[in-house]
Amino acid sequence: MNVVVVGSGIAGLTAALRAHEAGYAVTLVAKGALGGGSTPLAQGGIAGVYGPDDSAAEHAADTRTAGAGLSDPLAVDVLVSDAAERIAELAARGVVFDRSADGTLSRGQEAAHSHPRIAHAGGDATGAAISAALVARVREIGSRTAEHPAGGGRHAAQSTAERESIRRPSGIEVIEHASQVARVREIGSRTAEHPADGGRHAAQSTAERESIRQAQAGIEVIEHAFLTDLVIDGGACRGIRFLPGPQVADDPADGGRPAAESAAERESVRQVPAVLLADAVILATGGAGQLYRHTTNPAGATGDGIAAALRAGAAVADLEFVQFHPTMLAIGAPFLISEAVRGEGAVLRDAAGRRFAFDAHPDGELAPRDVVARAIARQQSADGAPVRLDATALGAARLAERFPTIDSVVRERGLDWAREPIPVTPAEHYLMGGIATDIDGRTSIPGLLAVGEVARTGVHGANRLASNSLLEGAVFAARAVEALGRPWPSGSQSPSFSDAGTDEFCDPAEPFSRATLQQLMWDEVGLLRTIEGLTHALGTVRAWRARQHPPVTVAEHEDANLLLVAEATAAAALARPVSVGAHFLEPALIGAR
Repeated sequence: MNVVVVGSGIAGLTAALRAHEAGYAVTLVAKGALGGGSTPLAQGGIAGVYGPDDSAAEHAADTRTAGAGLSDPLAVDVLVSDAAERIAELAARGVVFDRSADGTLSRGQEAAHSHPRIAHAGGDATGAAISAALVARVREIGSRTAEHPAGGGRHAAQSTAERESIRRPSGIEVIEHASQVARVREIGSRTAEHPADGGRHAAQSTAERESIRQAQAGIEVIEHAFLTDLVIDGGACRGIRFLPGPQVADDPADGGRPAAESAAERESVRQVPAVLLADAVILATGGAGQLYRHTTNPAGATGDGIAAALRAGAAVADLEFVQFHPTMLAIGAPFLISEAVRGEGAVLRDAAGRRFAFDAHPDGELAPRDVVARAIARQQSADGAPVRLDATALGAARLAERFPTIDSVVRERGLDWAREPIPVTPAEHYLMGGIATDIDGRTSIPGLLAVGEVARTGVHGANRLASNSLLEGAVFAARAVEALGRPWPSGSQSPSFSDAGTDEFCDPAEPFSRATLQQLMWDEVGLLRTIEGLTHALGTVRAWRARQHPPVTVAEHEDANLLLVAEATAAAALARPVSVGAHFLEPALIGAR
């Protein structure tokens, strides 16, 4: 089986490694460099290390409570039941988790968890440690020289031309211009004649083709490749269309062609689409944080996977549930201040120095994220200034030891958080909804699976529990690979996004730009929503979409994706007239207090 994995965070890397270990031919496609995305930015940790007074059942209960009763109980049970095994697997792959003096995994406390059960690596660098270990493993596998049976076990070819002649026979990777899709299908369905074997005809049987693929075991990696669409044939997903970026920089074997341009240059260059066929596609493309003015997500989080699935007709769900992290540093470039800081004892203070979080919830700073984020937003509005996170009680030594990354960044920005509180603001952080899947990552389109933030597994419900996202990525990526080759479930998921609200288009006050879209979403489809604001946002986005030209460059494709996901998000929010979890309608405007 030929498997294409799109995305290289914890979910994508886990899926690629697992698929390789299962004997599948794997191509891993990354939007940027391998190991980019949100995973390396994750400071919190990974939940699922249970102490003597804790259990998987209590973790499940906390997850359902945070999800406001909308979590899928079966998905939650799968998450917590598989937690210990997936964390052990990460450790076996080289992730060095923090440990206590007795050698057991250290357990941290975070908001809305009833017990300390969070594993960390490098203090506040868990995501970076996981990403580095998994990337190293993928590169180790990918760098192995494939002995080709047709060549009598000779060393793999080194030049681009030779490498391409090896790739194509195995069916591992097929890249052609979009105008040559018929040729791509032909190449992908058979093994081409190989000069090393005297020009003999390719193997005809599936078993022969599979033996060649497995003999060349490795993980093909395509970096700087932008997903544009899914290949749908006969109602099933058969591959992806993408814009390929430069793969080799100044390689003498390639005649020394120029190195890749900068990311900004690539985004503005007109590129020719390519096609990569597959028996199964696993999307692990992350979220859509760039919909909002303030986000902790990287610049590449533009909803590419969700948009491609929407265009293909896949079911999506729960897009209205957007989580806003309560504490992003309010000075300089976006930088998250982990929830674990409040778990260790830091508190929130208003302009007068008062702890205000208890006004909103009896758990104060350790209340669910949506509650804390809204409390901060309201307090900032009342004060006309950012609120402050006070970690002074922890002391300089503890802050530097427990949160070395945060400590370094805060001090680089001229702040001494051991002596004075630091300014923070809420920011978009995580999308609970996404492409609707079952507990094995399977979507409403046969051959298409989704894992990680791009998927709506049902675990998070209306609001994600802290440190469940890394765990979800690892757990459901493993399950998705295990499901490959099984019969696709009959029936369909829920329909695609609702057209709730008005069909009328607003006359936008400003022409479209990414910045105006981000401000609109922040104001109207953000932390505090109204029916009027949602209606205005939906009409404005629809008007902007109607005036779009077909995208050509990467930046244009990103804008088109953001607009499509913005429309689906606003429509989903309008379709849910009652506040729940991260979806909050101002009470005065829905007739309740």
